[in-house]
Amino acid sequence: MVFCAVCKAHSCNNPKVAPPPQCPTKNVDFSEAAAEYQKEENFTIAKVSGILSTDYSNTRIEETMKFARACGYKKLGIAFCVSMDKEAEIIDKIFRYNGFETVSVICKVGSLRKDEILGIECKEAPFICNPIGQAQMLNREKTDLNILVGLCVGHDTLFFKYSEAPVSVLAVKDRVLAHNPLGAVYMSDNFMKKKLFPEKE
Repeated sequence: MVFCAVCKAHSCNNPKVAPPPQCPTKNVDFSEAAAEYQKEENFTIAKVSGILSTDYSNTRIEETMKFARACGYKKLGIAFCVSMDKEAEIIDKIFRYNGFETVSVICKVGSLRKDEILGIECKEAPFICNPIGQAQMLNREKTDLNILVGLCVGHDTLFFKYSEAPVSVLAVKDRVLAHNPLGAVYMSDNFMKKKLFPEKE
């Protein structure tokens, strides 16, 4: 079992600190993972990310563009939720202005019906989100990097599964917290405590 989330030593990041007995850095052989970084694409992604992660002056969208440019990604795919169509339009405009070619695909692409695909009747919203179709569309377009904008939990999972190009996330959906899911984490000791830690019977 690995319990890094509750570790206070973080000896993996500071060799001067003694690791706890169950520390995977101490007890697991990571040579296989290390070898994977020598593959050309992995090496480039890891190296560029390593450099960018030390620069705290960039917004997420700026960092995404710097990452794409440094990796040689010229054609960006934008997979977005219909509820973020305005944001997607602005993101597309920013990418294009900064020299990228873009392809964008909305979550309802294909107009697949919930009753036919999932067996769910929903007159208010009859069409399913289609992350598999989004990924397949961008695969056909041979994008270099796909960027998610507001896909729902689970839909993003399916997109990751079917995308042939590397994927990064620019925005995640949180309907309650203005798309800032960490807001719940930061408020988990007060305003959100009853929702996140409900009393057990």
